[in-house]
Amino acid sequence: MRHNIVERFKAISSKSLRTILPEEIQAESWLKETEIVSHVFPFRVNAYVLNELIRWPQVPDDPIFRLLFPQKEMLLNDEFEKLKAACSIGDKQQVTLLTASIRNRMNPHPANQMENRPVVGGKVLTGIQHKYQDAVLFFPSKGQTCHAYCSFCFRWPQFIGQTSNKFGKTDVKTLCDYLETHPEVRSVLLTGGDPLIMSTNNLAEVIRPLLAGGQDHITSVRIGTKSFGFWPGRFINDPDAGALLKLFEKVVSHKKHLAIMAHFSHYHELETPKVQSAIRAVLDTGAVIRTQSPVLRGVNDDPQVWKRMWEKQVHLGCIPYYMFISRNTGAHHYFSIPLVRAIEIYKEAIRGINGLSLTVRGPVMSTAQGKVELLDAWEMAPDRFRFTLRFIRHRNPHLAGKVFTATGSSEAYWLSDLIPENPDHLMYFHPQSAAPEQDLIAES
Repeated sequence: MRHNIVERFKAISSKSLRTILPEEIQAESWLKETEIVSHVFPFRVNAYVLNELIRWPQVPDDPIFRLLFPQKEMLLNDEFEKLKAACSIGDKQQVTLLTASIRNRMNPHPANQMENRPVVGGKVLTGIQHKYQDAVLFFPSKGQTCHAYCSFCFRWPQFIGQTSNKFGKTDVKTLCDYLETHPEVRSVLLTGGDPLIMSTNNLAEVIRPLLAGGQDHITSVRIGTKSFGFWPGRFINDPDAGALLKLFEKVVSHKKHLAIMAHFSHYHELETPKVQSAIRAVLDTGAVIRTQSPVLRGVNDDPQVWKRMWEKQVHLGCIPYYMFISRNTGAHHYFSIPLVRAIEIYKEAIRGINGLSLTVRGPVMSTAQGKVELLDAWEMAPDRFRFTLRFIRHRNPHLAGKVFTATGSSEAYWLSDLIPENPDHLMYFHPQSAAPEQDLIAES
């Protein structure tokens, strides 16, 4: 590669595709295809990803490359051909219309996320989600982008500039006012995008009020981030990296449990000296690091990848947390694997693994009702499986831990592809059929 690692972060967009790639893989047909698909999928990388993560001799099969670079197959065939035709004649209006149509088809807000926004005095708090009784998600407005964009990300509407589809407009005072009237909330998750894309000063403006009086019922602060994998310099050599670590220490000193929810999709992200230094620096502040990722076709749909990744995480001091099912949004058809296969991968990965890695739960679907864990599946007839499932979390806390069964084929990819064996469990599969008293997000 021709780039040198820079200490200060600089985003690289699709406009630079023809200058960032090694000459040996600059096939004109592939470049044109990627430029076309980039109209739909937001694209961003940086020098660290290009120089230290992607193994260019293995492209296009390198997992980090697949994670980040838009591929023709991420669109349906007819969508790609129509978009290609519009691009070839330079019809910008048609490109815009087609892009919007494709994005709308891609289920921009899976699991009814918009319905998780609280309503106070008839006003929707757009930058807050309150799905589970004891936890609130906050979307700081300056943290709604990332150091690099994963093509599978279910939060892709945050990056495309459509205001109506975005979270992240509520100020931190409104958040604190909301929390003060909801003493049942014990945990706040800062999410995005990636809150650690923010400067430390901006992040501190969000965190400090959570440490003040009136917020004593908040016992934990969580920060969701991909920074360890895609820009570990955020913790070790960014201009305000030292201030960031001191901010973490301050949170811990206020008797708050600080958990950094780190997204690692492949063990290769854990192998560079920079990420290992970043992990040590954060752990030294008293924060904990919990790790999670969806299982993704062509990236990590291999039990040995997960086993190696979890064991490496434990060795570095992290806590494996979740193996997720890729959400039914965006390029779901490209990245998703059947539920039966996901169960097989999880079961095989945990066989013989270090016991400290068994903190991980999976495979797990984040549905409109809650987090559903796939416990097992066995074939009861040709291409007909019985699934055993359990709610780890539920918007109605009384249903957390509920075990139920369903049937589906070997091509079931999501909860909606399954049929409940007990008709009384239909509401677990179709949120619109849930009883109104189970909805905990509306302000009383």
